[in-house]
Formats: sequence, structure tokens, C-alpha cells
Amino acid sequence: MTALLWTEALALQQPRMDTTHREFVDLVTELEAALPGPIHGVDDCLARLLEHTVEHFAQEERWMLKLGFSAQNCHAFQHAHVLQVLREVLRMQHEEGDLDTVRQLVAELAKWFPVHAQTMDAGLALTMAEQGLAPETT
Repeated sequence: MTALLWTEALALQQPRMDTTHREFVDLVTELEAALPGPIHGVDDCLARLLEHTVEHFAQEERWMLKLGFSAQNCHAFQHAHVLQVLREVLRMQHEEGDLDTVRQLVAELAKWFPVHAQTMDAGLALTMAEQGLAPETT
């Protein structure tokens, strides 16, 4: 069973954000699917997930700063924590071949992401709409 699937419940009616979120869900799904395969495939999927997530979170944080959110806010703190965990799991997988930790990562991201998207990101999308921030220009 797939741990994380895109559903319309995750859609925030902000096309750029929704596209990025779908990509994140797809990458988590690809990582989960790679787990029974060779370790280098898992490493590649983890690296792609990390690369995407760095840019995904940086984009949201640029929007937050443009809207006047403090750089030290709960939303950005969650981003920093997730990136720290992704980097550590990638390191452990690369150095130790620790697939159990990768499986745990997939399970935890599958729990965390829908809540984050439906709360933190929904609030950001609403604020962007209210203040007329065009995400395509930032």
C-alpha cells in the first residue's frame, strides 16, 4: 500500500503550490517504490526528494518573506526540521545502507505532509490570495 497519495483534499487552489506539492507526493511515492530494489536506486530517490524539497521550501519561504512573515516562524521551522531529517536519512542510507530508517522516513512524511499542507500551506495560500501575491512572479 502506498503511504502517501495525492488527493484533492491536498489541493489548495494555488496552481504553483499544488504542482509543487504533487511533485513532492510523487517523489515520496517513488522513494517508497524503490525500497525493495537496489540500494543505489534508494539513494537516487532520496537525493531527488531532498533536492526538490530544498527548492520547494525555499520558494514558500520567499513567498512568506515577501508577505512580511517573520523569518523565524513555525512554518519555516517545520521546513528546516524536515530538511535536517532528510539530510540525515540520506547520509545514513549512503553510509550504512539503512533501509529501515528510509521506510520510517516515508511513513513519517506520509503523516506529516497532509497536516502541513492543510494547515501551514493552506494559510500561506490564503494570505497570498488575500494580499494579491502572484506566485508566478516570485
